[in-house]
Amino acid sequence: MDQATHNKIVSFIWGIADDVLRDLFKRGKYPDVILPMCVIRRMDAVLEPTKQQVLDTRKMLDEASITEQRAALCDAAGQAFYNTSRFTLRDLKSRGSQQRLLADFEDYLNGFSANVQDILDNFKFRNQLQTLSRADAIGTLINKFLDPDIDLSPAGIDNHSMGTVFEELVRKFNEENNEEAGEHWTPRDAVRLMANLVFRPIESTIRSGTYLLYDCACGTGGMLTVAEETLTAIAAERGQQVRCLLYGQEINPETYAVCKADMLLKGEGESADHIVGGAEWSTLAHDAFPAREFDFMLANPPYGKSWKKDLEAMGGKDGMRDPRFRVMHQGEELSLVTRSSDGQMLFLANMASKMNGNSALGSRIAEVHNGSSLFTGDAGQGESNIRRWLIENDWLEAIVALPLNLFYNTGIATYIWVLSNRKPAHRQGQVQLIDASQWFKPLRKNLGKKNCELSPEDIERISRSFLDFQETPESKIFPNAAFGYWKVTVERPLRLHSQLSLKAIETLRFNSGDEDLRATLYEEFGDDLFTRFSAVSATLEKRLADWGSSDDEGEGKGEDEEGGNPKKGLPERQKKKLLDARTWERDGRLVDVATRLRALLGETLFDDHNVFRDRVDAALKAVGIKLAAADLKQILKAVSWRVDTAAPVIARVHKPGKTKADPLRGLYEAAVDGRSATVEYEPDADLRDTEQVPLLEDGGIEAFIRREVLPYTPDAWIRDDATRIGYEISFTRHFYKPQPLRTLEEISADILAIEKEAEGLLDGLLKVGAKP
Repeated sequence: MDQATHNKIVSFIWGIADDVLRDLFKRGKYPDVILPMCVIRRMDAVLEPTKQQVLDTRKMLDEASITEQRAALCDAAGQAFYNTSRFTLRDLKSRGSQQRLLADFEDYLNGFSANVQDILDNFKFRNQLQTLSRADAIGTLINKFLDPDIDLSPAGIDNHSMGTVFEELVRKFNEENNEEAGEHWTPRDAVRLMANLVFRPIESTIRSGTYLLYDCACGTGGMLTVAEETLTAIAAERGQQVRCLLYGQEINPETYAVCKADMLLKGEGESADHIVGGAEWSTLAHDAFPAREFDFMLANPPYGKSWKKDLEAMGGKDGMRDPRFRVMHQGEELSLVTRSSDGQMLFLANMASKMNGNSALGSRIAEVHNGSSLFTGDAGQGESNIRRWLIENDWLEAIVALPLNLFYNTGIATYIWVLSNRKPAHRQGQVQLIDASQWFKPLRKNLGKKNCELSPEDIERISRSFLDFQETPESKIFPNAAFGYWKVTVERPLRLHSQLSLKAIETLRFNSGDEDLRATLYEEFGDDLFTRFSAVSATLEKRLADWGSSDDEGEGKGEDEEGGNPKKGLPERQKKKLLDARTWERDGRLVDVATRLRALLGETLFDDHNVFRDRVDAALKAVGIKLAAADLKQILKAVSWRVDTAAPVIARVHKPGKTKADPLRGLYEAAVDGRSATVEYEPDADLRDTEQVPLLEDGGIEAFIRREVLPYTPDAWIRDDATRIGYEISFTRHFYKPQPLRTLEEISADILAIEKEAEGLLDGLLKVGAKP
């Protein structure tokens, strides 16, 4: 089909929308009618020659009571679909009434095979029929599609050309509806670049055979189509014959219907069966191809979109058992589960889990992400773990920064990640970053937020930079480890002064929490709360039930902002704790024990908490008081405070000769009871800090800490068990080009020019003021 015929058909079908649907539907709803009608008309034309054979076969099967009829009917139709209704579209051109036409048209639709029914259901086409019928528009619509000026039969247009027409209609409708255009439609220029990055590096090694292509967020199927065309063309140039099987998954019902319909219209019935979708088919929560591996994968997943619903369906972060997102890596189980607010990196992990490890070519992946995928997530978190898993397995070949405003519905920075599990030798152990953000062609007219495109020359330039694998201002090459770092936790010792003052001891009275509430109740009920709780429990329960509505809680506190209904009382959990006699008894006991200690030790200020702690232990033992470790800890905490010049608090003393001192790891040599010992100090949570140490740091973590930390905090040490490995990629840092500073001469010239301009204005004002 030549371009003129193509344009004529597209324009004619596009015109039907304005001719028939105007004033019946909003423009954004036109595709809900035109696209399914386009599918129906094409299928009707394809099935027309074999209509009688299908009806005869259906009758024979029914008479033989055979229920599984799909294969036989498809064989009779000579297609991957069929229609068992007695009608064709030509039979429905006119009826005596709209009710009769509507009933017959619905009967006709119901005759289609299950795969076509799936398309119609996801298009929600039947939902539009009542509106069309009431406006007497069904017959008009059918007649328009049967117009002899456009021949949609196989004699007039082959399968491939019909698919091209359908894709062009989808594109036009998406561009017309700019607000949603980019959500399910990746611009063809970006897709062609992705296909080049996937196929050109291995074009000389492609052999005849069958290849599986996959898109985990396939939308309308554009990426799969372009990928298939690119692979087929490359193979043909080299005299190879390849067969492509397309697999895709899409959660949006309408775009899934478009994708599946496109496959059927192009005569790719087998691939159409491999397109799975609809509202229940989330790629993350419901993988349609759990045991399948693919040769080539391309995708533009949703970014910045919450996947909380999927996460809950999968058991939450702790209950996640999906092998795609919990992987074993170098003997360690890595969780790849990201923040619930953005699941884009999980789509990349999903595709990486489906790479073919057995074929000579392996698998190649190209996937679009926004900038947050480069750096979001701390060491040990899902996003960072995904980057680590990909890079340490040496799967990441390159990341390409695309121009701003390249996509329809977003102007943010976007990047293509290119992966392969069969890296060529010269790429192994390295990652290439390409800054293609300035390689584009401006559009004469914006399409939504898209104001530029990648011209064929731009696509070739980017592809050439990727293939050349050379250092240039726009192409930089790094070893894998350059993006990794250790996140090291740095501790410092807790240093305390201690004193058994009355004020400090009194804070223990409400140690169980809700201090203000308990203080108020203590003013009302007194010591009975601690010593005779059963005597006041009933009154206390009633008091708490009325809390927030009595006058003594402050004017207006018992009412809402508009003076209406009373506010809710205390939460049940809080009331339950306040009515627990054990909490009051425990707090009273803490005050009693601390008061007793004060009587024994006085109010002496201890500048060494270790000495104070030993004195407290000895005093308790002397008077025969046994205290739980948790209760003793609360007393010590209440009467102590941080002082930078105090002696470090010892947390553990190692047996002599068992452990060597290693200050860098928190093992210090100190005198205990007059003898030398190795001790560990209690870390101060308020002084805890972290450092990012590059994996390529000369001398590793130890050299970094000695150079960057110990000169400023000599008492610091590192917690080895808290060290985590993280990965992040900073395009900005690697491609930043500082603006040169202005010279003094330029600055002086500007100042003199401003002064001269100011003098002129001042002279003008003085002249005006001097006039009589």
